[in-house]
Amino acid sequence: MTDQLPPQPTIPPSPTEPPAVPAAPAAAKRPLSSLTAGLLGLAVGAGIVGGVWAITANSDSSPGTFTLKGTFTLTDGSVRDGSGGCEGSGSYDDISEGAAVTVYGANGSVIATGNLGDSQSPSYGTCEFGIAVQDVPKGEKFYKVEVSHRGTVQLTAEEAEHGELAASLG
Repeated sequence: MTDQLPPQPTIPPSPTEPPAVPAAPAAAKRPLSSLTAGLLGLAVGAGIVGGVWAITANSDSSPGTFTLKGTFTLTDGSVRDGSGGCEGSGSYDDISEGAAVTVYGANGSVIATGNLGDSQSPSYGTCEFGIAVQDVPKGEKFYKVEVSHRGTVQLTAEEAEHGELAASLG
């Protein structure tokens, strides 16, 4: 046995700056209660729904479409119906509330369909129907509108989009 100690590691010189003080421990986080979590989720969900509603509330029914509005007047063969309105009779018996309204694009293809609306008789022998065909695509050079199978009336794009349809038969 020897009385000699093994070589000891060298101790590095002390730093010129004092050692960093450890940060205070963060407050312990508690999990949210079920009620708090539910209310928070409800508030976030309501905010999202409200935001979507606000963005879409001022937009048209569909982007790039419009509602073609106007009137169709039957000037011959009109009779009053039992509900206070009117309709066509004889050779015009296909003209009544609900009759088909077809909208054609400039190339002749069907681009929207609808029906004759409510009727009124502004004078004896005359029957006037409202027309409102929804979701007519914008962008055509002109539009043609047909009621039942009675031929077409042509409108410019501006007339169609501004609700200036005024067609008659009889």
